[in-house]
Amino acid sequence: MTEKLTALQKSIRQATAALNGDTSMITTHEIVIKPAPQYSAADVKELRNEIDVTQRVLAEVLSVSPRTVESWESGKSRPSRSASRLLELIQKQPELLNLIIA
Repeated sequence: MTEKLTALQKSIRQATAALNGDTSMITTHEIVIKPAPQYSAADVKELRNEIDVTQRVLAEVLSVSPRTVESWESGKSRPSRSASRLLELIQKQPELLNLIIA
């Protein structure tokens, strides 16, 4: 009779085998993650205008202060990599804002 294993049990067996030197059951997947884009002052302002929100609303969506968004748009500072990644997602899929803005 064939033993039915859950995905977790299969993973545990594969990990155990690998620890014991048997790599025949291991499957690897390589993924490439693009770096977050860098947004200029003009880019941030253009995106904000495209999604038709105020600096205050964009700040709230990104969990930063309105002064931070103002600073980005005036060129005094630039968005962090994590903020840039969120801006990228909003730019590519503006409908994501519907999940956040009531």
